Amino acid sequence: MLSVRNLSKSFSGPRAKTVLRELSFDLAAGEYVAIMGESGIGKSTLLNLMAGLDRPDSGQVLLDGVDLCAMGDDELTLLRRRQMGFVFQAYHVLPYLTVAQNVSLPLELNGIREEPMKARVAALLRAVKLEEHGKSLPRELSGGELQRVAIARALAHRPRLVFADEPTGNLDPESARDVLALLRDCVKAEGAAGVLVTHSSAAAGSTDRIYMLTQGGLRPA
Repeated sequence: MLSVRNLSKSFSGPRAKTVLRELSFDLAAGEYVAIMGESGIGKSTLLNLMAGLDRPDSGQVLLDGVDLCAMGDDELTLLRRRQMGFVFQAYHVLPYLTVAQNVSLPLELNGIREEPMKARVAALLRAVKLEEHGKSLPRELSGGELQRVAIARALAHRPRLVFADEPTGNLDPESARDVLALLRDCVKAEGAAGVLVTHSSAAAGSTDRIYMLTQGGLRPA
């Protein structure tokens, strides 16, 4: 489904450096993989390139054979809105919206009608064990619960690709285990492909395959 071909990325400025050099990677439909590596090695940069949030110096990111690097900003925004979901370390839920309203945002952006939207949100809240918190505001939830909201929101519009960047970095060990299991189960249940970026071997152990990102490139662990 997703193919990265000879991807390179450098940053200029006082601390200029090449982060990725001619990196290649394939992700098949239904796979859930982890990309590990030390801090600063370029894990988040690679995720941003695969999601079309940043552009490489050279190389291709192909989704079903279509090169994201050749698409315009508006096209990429629409593609992400329809086909990608994101889970970040910092949750990024909107504090003035209820849990249900946060989860429904991707559906509203994609023009889903009210009744199907309500049914989808209810099903997702059951899946992430937050069915009793639909009317709660984010400030009333724990960190683990907030990350479950983020997972439900990421999957609301049934994306084909789910990207998770250190999703348990702000959680205690018990909450982290619960969130990792939930993320994997939800990605698999929805038939999506997923990429988990992490420095944690425990987190990576929840995936189907693990890759290590080093200065020498990306290799199976």
